[in-house]
Amino acid sequence: MKYENTLLFIDGEWCSGSEKQTIPIFNPATDEEIGHVAKATVADLDRAAASAEKAFHVWRRTPAVERGVTLRKAAGLLRDRLESIAHVLTLEQGKPLLEARAEIASCADAFEWAAEEGRRLYGRVIPSRAAGVAQYVVRAPVGPVAAFTPWNFPASQVAKKLAPALAAGCSVIVKASEEVPRSAAAIITSLVDAGIPTGVVQLAYGTPDEISRHLIAHPAIRKISFTGSVPVGKHLAALSGEQMKRTTMELGGHGPAIVFKDADISSAAALLVSGKYRNAGQTCAAPTRFMVHNDVYHEFVAAFVEKTQSLVVGNGLDATTQMGPLANERRGKLFDQFVDDARQRGAKLMCGGESLFTRGTFRQPTVLANVDPSMRVMNDEPFCPIALISGFDNPNEAVAEANRLPFGLAGYAFTESSANAQFLAENLEVGMLSINHLGLALPETPFGGVKESGYGSEGGLESTEGYLNTRFITNKAY
Repeated sequence: MKYENTLLFIDGEWCSGSEKQTIPIFNPATDEEIGHVAKATVADLDRAAASAEKAFHVWRRTPAVERGVTLRKAAGLLRDRLESIAHVLTLEQGKPLLEARAEIASCADAFEWAAEEGRRLYGRVIPSRAAGVAQYVVRAPVGPVAAFTPWNFPASQVAKKLAPALAAGCSVIVKASEEVPRSAAAIITSLVDAGIPTGVVQLAYGTPDEISRHLIAHPAIRKISFTGSVPVGKHLAALSGEQMKRTTMELGGHGPAIVFKDADISSAAALLVSGKYRNAGQTCAAPTRFMVHNDVYHEFVAAFVEKTQSLVVGNGLDATTQMGPLANERRGKLFDQFVDDARQRGAKLMCGGESLFTRGTFRQPTVLANVDPSMRVMNDEPFCPIALISGFDNPNEAVAEANRLPFGLAGYAFTESSANAQFLAENLEVGMLSINHLGLALPETPFGGVKESGYGSEGGLESTEGYLNTRFITNKAY
């Protein structure tokens, strides 16, 4: 399948940037240049913002039922085009086709969920203390949104921002990743083909800092939504704070996974391997720090290593591939640094730790045991296929290690004890906790973190809240 060059989408038209500049796109499995993406200028962003502001006043007055019809049509188009979009996603990002298909399917699910929930953005009547006074609360869309999306899930992160924003009545300018642009464009195309009005959705690529600074400061933009690293999130939140603009920040994590001695060890190992090495470990909510009760430590490590070594690594387009390359060489270099530092500080390399093949940014799925907090990888989000395993003797130790870092996105636990589960529910400092399975990131469930992992949600009822203003109205009859 041919990989097409990607254009900007501004004011209802697919177009080049005003200066006709482009950015090359590479396949991480082969290192080959496969295409180009148009680069936006400040003039292009101003045109997009003006269009989004104009379209907002049309879209906000479009009945929620009609907005839902458009979202459902887009969902249907994504399902019809799933195979072709998944192929493009694998070409530019590297993940296996099976994962790419699941990502596109999740985009359709997100649009469908938001289409229904948009019909239920209720206000309320508040009983008055005085006769002849009516008091009520209404929900109103916040305004044009600037949405910044990452390279690790370039399709689903666009859909997860667009779905609640559009359902609420906002217009959106998406600034998607320049490294993996085509799959993001496919999500926009589904909405355009579903009949969304001109200017309600727009798509830009370019120099990240230039685009973010300009859009955040632009008077037309009233809401910022960002998914990415903690340092960049803090930077964008500070810029947004200067303008007093609403923000949703879905930032990084360093997911603790606690395995108690009463857990089903074989099942826990299998599930955690699938969660850890999904998308080559480039997942903010991935289990990363594995804390295993010392009574079952060796049994768990053996089972985890066996399942890790059985993973098939290769080009995501190959049907047998279970883990593809890292999305870019930046991640590969960090992988090498993390492994070298941990081994120098006493970690035991159980498997992996090396690069693979002569082409592409492949690294082996890796397990490091006997890790401790002195190691860089135990403190910085690895965002690569490295699992870190340590032991504990009592639950308080495990929770102390889990809560040690400033991150608080996702946590995992495996236990047959309801007491253990409740203890973690009350004490683990994470925005999401999944016990005895991997149950996160569904359209109907909230997805977001606490502490430095951000604020706001990208799923469930809570996702739409971030795109609505609450207004109180009190009216005394004459």
